[in-house]
Amino acid sequence: MGIGKTGKILLADIGGTNARFALSLAESSDGGQTGPIDYVKVADFPTVREAIADLLARRSGGEQPQRAVLAVAGPVTNNRCVMTNSPWVIDGNELQPALGFDSVHVLNDFEVVAWSLPALQPADLVPLGGGDGLPGEPLLVVGPGTGFGVSCLIERHGSRLAVVTEAGHATLPAENEREERVIACMRRRLGHVSIERGALSGSGLQNLYEALAEIDGVQVPHRDAAAITKAALEGSCPISRTTLEMFCAILGSVAGNLAVTFGARGGVYIAGGIVPRFREFLAASAFRARFEAKGRFQDYLRNIPTRLVIKPDASFVGLKMFADHTAD
Repeated sequence: MGIGKTGKILLADIGGTNARFALSLAESSDGGQTGPIDYVKVADFPTVREAIADLLARRSGGEQPQRAVLAVAGPVTNNRCVMTNSPWVIDGNELQPALGFDSVHVLNDFEVVAWSLPALQPADLVPLGGGDGLPGEPLLVVGPGTGFGVSCLIERHGSRLAVVTEAGHATLPAENEREERVIACMRRRLGHVSIERGALSGSGLQNLYEALAEIDGVQVPHRDAAAITKAALEGSCPISRTTLEMFCAILGSVAGNLAVTFGARGGVYIAGGIVPRFREFLAASAFRARFEAKGRFQDYLRNIPTRLVIKPDASFVGLKMFADHTAD
């Protein structure tokens, strides 16, 4: 007897180094719980197919999942992703027949975070100002991490779509003379200064730190993003603290720009691996003031809530939301 719509769904969050898998029951079955998350090192398996086959042999209890939804840290074209930092190629159209699934969906990782937003609870979020948001209006997520991810969830006529973007590669804007000098300094070294490389990523934070030291004529030790953040929060390095302050201000400006671009009156969410490490610093920074500083559109921005996502496994919430929304 085949597996019906109450069967299991394979969910996965696949990065360059680690992959996480879970088996979930479909929406109509016992509330749709997601099982425990299984962590796998990418280097332990030559292909994603072998990793999934191993997981199913260990975890499925003899019941073949009906569908699979896979989040990947990379661009997806035609349901396929060639991973940047690993040998895996995730091709849903190949995995479907090879592993006996009825369907396999391959999604960008930030697309999946966008899908999670309507299901996040107050305990999953830290409020960062603004109103309550308008129901049914676009929800925007931005995320400084290894890169700068941006995705927007749009709902119209009962259907949802997560728009995937490459907004991190847009040109970094300056809001004042000091930021103009910092960007000019980086431009001499980098050429084009994008949002991602110039500020809002791990490498961007480091570039910001080095440019600030140069324009202020200060000798500073080499620090990566984690060390800059640590020194800033400890108060042991004035340039590190200035760097983190500028990072938060620029994040506010960029998030505000993207909010008006997408009309994200449902809310703007900050995700990614960097900002949850200094949530109190962000809340006390110029982030929200810069988010709203859009001249004649200040009132429009003032009503949009900004929230920090602190739920560690928000991607699995998004995977499940997508699986349920796209169920036949």
